Amino acid sequence: MTINSPPRMTVRLNPSKLLLSKWTAVTPRNREKHFIVTQLIEPEPPARAIEFIELEAIYTRRSTALPWRALLDGSQWLQGWR
Repeated sequence: MTINSPPRMTVRLNPSKLLLSKWTAVTPRNREKHFIVTQLIEPEPPARAIEFIELEAIYTRRSTALPWRALLDGSQWLQGWR
């Protein structure tokens, strides 16, 4: 008998509403598990869509810039703090 796990919900994100959203790393490194989006990095020229965000670790205050679409990867990120 095979037990099927429930399907993962696909996260739908609007990059302009990501500011101050909370995220949990699925596999934490260096005690960095909980993160918050601290900045939406404006593209050049400003008329283009947002591509990058700044994500800050709550525990260490270390910031990292990454493409906002990386947050859609459920094997790396969970929305909210868990």
